[in-house]
Amino acid sequence: MSGAPQQNNGMIWIQGVESAKAFQVAPNCTVVLWDSEQQCCYIKSADASGMPSMRILDYTIRSEAPKTAQNALYGNNTDIPTRQDLNALQGQIDTLRQQIERMNSYESALSANAAAAATGKQSTAEVPAVSAGVPG
Repeated sequence: MSGAPQQNNGMIWIQGVESAKAFQVAPNCTVVLWDSEQQCCYIKSADASGMPSMRILDYTIRSEAPKTAQNALYGNNTDIPTRQDLNALQGQIDTLRQQIERMNSYESALSANAAAAATGKQSTAEVPAVSAGVPG
C-alpha cells in the first residue's frame, strides 16, 4: 500500500499514526481512519475553525461472539440458584417464621401464667400445646 490514503468499501485506510496526523479533515467534520499496519483506528475531527483533534482506538479481532452480560458475570458457573431453589428457600423461611411466632406466643402465655401465680391470681392465658419439646 502506498503512503496515500486509500478508500475501500467506505473505509479510509492509512499507514501509521503519521499518515493519520497528516490526513486533512474539513471543518466541522469527523472521519474514521483505519490503520493498515496496526490494529487501531483514528477518529479525526476538525472544529469550525479547522483545528484538528484525534483519538486513537485499539481493537481486537475475535473468532466468537462476545459473552452475554450474564456469562460475563458468572462464566460457566452452574451454581446459580433457579426460581425453584428460591421458592423452596422462601418456603423454609416461612416455616421458620411460623415456628418463631408459636414460640413467642408460648413464652407470652408462660409469662402471663407465671405473673398470675406470683400475685396469687388465676391466669386466663392458655399455654399452647408443645410437641417434641418445640412449641407448635
